[in-house]
Amino acid sequence: MYHVLCATNRPGAHSRKVAHYLDELVRGQGKASEVLDLANLRPDIFSQDAYGKKPQWFEDEFQRPILESSGIIVVSPEYNGSFPGVMKYFIDMLRFPESLVKLPVAFVGVAAGQFGALRAVEQLQLVFHYRQTHVFGERIFVSKIGDYINGESFEPKELEARFNNLVSGFLTFAAAAKQ
Repeated sequence: MYHVLCATNRPGAHSRKVAHYLDELVRGQGKASEVLDLANLRPDIFSQDAYGKKPQWFEDEFQRPILESSGIIVVSPEYNGSFPGVMKYFIDMLRFPESLVKLPVAFVGVAAGQFGALRAVEQLQLVFHYRQTHVFGERIFVSKIGDYINGESFEPKELEARFNNLVSGFLTFAAAAKQ
């Protein structure tokens, strides 16, 4: 099973629309996939007690899928020159080191500005390298995301081929990395 991780819990985030689009592309390649959305983190995970004992729902809905994942595509916005704080907190809540070691990971950046979350993705890559993941070299940076949103849908227009190439390349990379 592959996973697409929406790296924000902000309501109405365009990253979520991109994550669901990528999930459909992975499924279109004949692979099982699901979206892990940080908007589904419940308030008790933010308690100081969660550092010692994670709630069972976190184990079931986030930790186990990460441990069992064949690969993850992270979709991150850029907030204040970096990735969302909830994403860092999520990484902190995952079991260390086993959660991410040797896990294939790809990145897509999403931003309203002209650089498509370049900083956020590069910073995330540093964290994921530290956690010993297998980082896929191809990335997509979607700038001016509002130009690609139609209601509740992400319509990549001229970026469609890049998204298809990212997904097919990542699936090949992930299969090889997991052997």
